[in-house]
Amino acid sequence: MSSLIPDHRDHFQLGVCHYPEHWPRDRWERYAEQMKRLGIAYARIAEFAWSRMEPRPGEYDWGWLDEAVEVLHAAGLKVILCTPTATPPAWLVRAHPEMLPIDHEGRRRNHGGRKHYDHASPVYREHSRRITEALARRYGAHPAVVGWQTDNEFGCAETTRSWGGASAVRFRSWLDARYAGDIAALNEAWGNVFWSQEYNDFGQIDPPNLVCEFPNPSHVLDFYRFASDMVVEFQEEQVEILRRFSPDRWVTHNYMRLFDEFDHYATSTCLDFATWDNYPTGGVEYAAFSPEEKTRWARTGHPDLVSINHDIYRGMKGEKRGAWVMEQQNGQINWAPNNPLPATGAVALWTVQAWAHGCDVVSYFRDRAATIAQELMHSGLLRHDETLDIGGQEVAGLELSGRPCADVQTPVVLLHDYESLWVQNAQPHAQAATYWEQLLLFYGVLRAMGVDVDIRHPEQDLSGYRVIIAPAIQLMSERRAAAIRAAATNAIFVAGPRFAYRTETGRVHEDGQPGPLKDLLGCKLRNFDGMRPGLTVRAGTHEVGIWSECYEPLGGETLVRYEDGPMQGQAAVVRHRNAVTIGAWSAPLIREVLATLLTEAGIRVMDLPDGIRIARRGEAVTWMNYNQHPAPLPDGTIMPPVSFEVRVGG
Repeated sequence: MSSLIPDHRDHFQLGVCHYPEHWPRDRWERYAEQMKRLGIAYARIAEFAWSRMEPRPGEYDWGWLDEAVEVLHAAGLKVILCTPTATPPAWLVRAHPEMLPIDHEGRRRNHGGRKHYDHASPVYREHSRRITEALARRYGAHPAVVGWQTDNEFGCAETTRSWGGASAVRFRSWLDARYAGDIAALNEAWGNVFWSQEYNDFGQIDPPNLVCEFPNPSHVLDFYRFASDMVVEFQEEQVEILRRFSPDRWVTHNYMRLFDEFDHYATSTCLDFATWDNYPTGGVEYAAFSPEEKTRWARTGHPDLVSINHDIYRGMKGEKRGAWVMEQQNGQINWAPNNPLPATGAVALWTVQAWAHGCDVVSYFRDRAATIAQELMHSGLLRHDETLDIGGQEVAGLELSGRPCADVQTPVVLLHDYESLWVQNAQPHAQAATYWEQLLLFYGVLRAMGVDVDIRHPEQDLSGYRVIIAPAIQLMSERRAAAIRAAATNAIFVAGPRFAYRTETGRVHEDGQPGPLKDLLGCKLRNFDGMRPGLTVRAGTHEVGIWSECYEPLGGETLVRYEDGPMQGQAAVVRHRNAVTIGAWSAPLIREVLATLLTEAGIRVMDLPDGIRIARRGEAVTWMNYNQHPAPLPDGTIMPPVSFEVRVGG
């Protein structure tokens, strides 16, 4: 965290996304008054308003924004002002078409949506800095402006990576710098002797798209790193300007649900805290659920799909509190394959869930439902006719605002790393064996046992945790291995499948998995099995599907063996002192192993009913029922459907 102490850190507050440029001027005071009546403290504005700020090159029109800020200020609302760089205006695109991104199929994307720019484009970066500085100079000291949001949802609509144009040019110079001008070093790192992929100079290298068959995974990894670094640079340029012209205001960015196209830890380094945009019903639509499961959670969202994001973004800066939800769904959305209305009580439940997982502010999207353009079927707190919609009614009835914002304290941490995500998803080996699904496999087991979880990067400070779990950390450098070995000295350490399978450049360790951490785990990989749907094996008494791997113990003790299949008799779970390796995708097996280890570490293990979740913040214990029917708690209390109960002290 920076030295700034944002004004929201003491007590939980609410916000809303507000679009004065969408509405007649005579409605602005009415909307501001409505926000105050609903208990709203913050209004986020102007993230998509570049064409109104600068309708023609160099011709600024600040009058409308001046008035909008003053109206909100007069109503006692705090303003979050956004840089408008997510939506470059048409005049800029037509003057500089070279700023547009190139998609994976080699096609130039056009104006008419949003995020239509290449992060590596020098001309676009120049205009981004220019509009950011103009905005910061004008409003940076305004008493209503308490903080800033950069851009909007980096990478939305698959725009992190441009596969040509400015990015193709910059990628070559990025590689030249990374490998210190030594093309032989790059060829060695990527293993380019394979399929005669060796290069003579960096100018021969293109982005890894439109190739015959599969691209080299090390080439892909470095391109993803490059694209991520371009987002980091883009972010840092804006943040530096905002801090220079708007001192003593905090700066954040609104990330997306389980988004993986760039390294969020790196982009968050320059921020004061992270925020994310929470749309639970959309998350269900895009989840790897069966049709029956999607139907079950269609109106409430799946509790773990929501809470894992709260825990990721709370930990983005290594903090135990302070994250926001910058956009919270409060009715139907418009962008998923199907967009059902949330269940009665869901908006209130999602709000308290955010608070219980360490969020200090929840900001709803949006105030009044849009009557124009792409989002006219997306709900707001107000309907199109300005009457209070179902989400607005639930917000009006909330008694959560003002609750203390204590830390989330847990002795359990899951390790998470975007580079491991990229290499796993580039070569999943079994179609369903994605990084997020593997992480969620372990996370869901812990949440179903009533265990609170921190999520951290493997090279953050891990001291103080009693149990450290690495569900899917595949990339392992010597530096990272040393950090993990040190962290595991005073904790129980659990490794999941494919742990430490690759080196930092994406190659397999010459002595196999887990490379430099054989001494910690006391075993090494023998075989792995990427199974198609319907194909299973048994590990102990548990059925295993999708992925399994077996180990040769090297001083470790075999806890569970495979009972059938090609790896019959081989070790599925190995323990070596305080380190345990689990090689099978099986929630019951993982639960059995983790329950034993958690109990050994003095951590209470529960058996929560399906659809019931618990979260602890400070002295408050929050019980949540995501079922659309009453459900019992372990103490026999019956919770109403789609509801929550906050208990203090137990």
